[in-house]
Amino acid sequence: MFGFNIDRRFIYILLGAFILMSIMRFSQIQFISLLLTLPAVIIAITFHEYAHAFVADRLGDDTPRMQGRLNLNPMSHIDPFGFVLLMFAGFGWGKPVEINPRNFNRNVNMDKGEALVSLAGPLMNFILAIVFAIINVALYMFASPSFLASTTGNLIFILIKEIVVINIGLGVFNLIPLPPLDGSKIFINLFPYNTRRWIIEHGPIFYYIFLAIWITGLAGIIISPIINLLYNGLMNGIMAIFRLF
Repeated sequence: MFGFNIDRRFIYILLGAFILMSIMRFSQIQFISLLLTLPAVIIAITFHEYAHAFVADRLGDDTPRMQGRLNLNPMSHIDPFGFVLLMFAGFGWGKPVEINPRNFNRNVNMDKGEALVSLAGPLMNFILAIVFAIINVALYMFASPSFLASTTGNLIFILIKEIVVINIGLGVFNLIPLPPLDGSKIFINLFPYNTRRWIIEHGPIFYYIFLAIWITGLAGIIISPIINLLYNGLMNGIMAIFRLF
């Protein structure tokens, strides 16, 4: 995701410190919850990056296909830094899908095509969140009381909830209009040409801004209420729809 000449050792030191502080605060229940988060993170990242590759391929760019990204193998899509952040902080990213807009079909504007490819990832996460929210509500309403009260049932509900929350978090986080996130490529075309050029030329500045809002906790402060609002609204809305039948 980050195409700038930044010493990654500095990033990994910060990441290690963040993980260590997080683990030190964990209770046994929180640690078990973290393990249940693992499959949710893998699903969210894998489908997010696959969606980027799929849309780029459909638009005529075979770069993701040539690089082995047009598949649902998690190992093709996971970035260690973004993966750990998604597990511990609820927001993060996968290994960026490289594209070449010049390969897009002639009837597709390069800027529009790049925006569509960028939008595909967050959109896929929101689709997954909706699908698993429906599964969650359906199980709650139609499963037997013994299943709902069982340990297996509780673990399944926790896992499904994590899948919904993580996908919402990944989708929302990547819609932030701040390079190098997907949102910057989606919304950059809304700016005048000179503004777009300035943003592109000063990409490293936005990278440091991104690091600052993460290190200071501002990212969580901004995103967490949005995630909670979307999660509660989604679950309540689906529950209301089910009760109509």
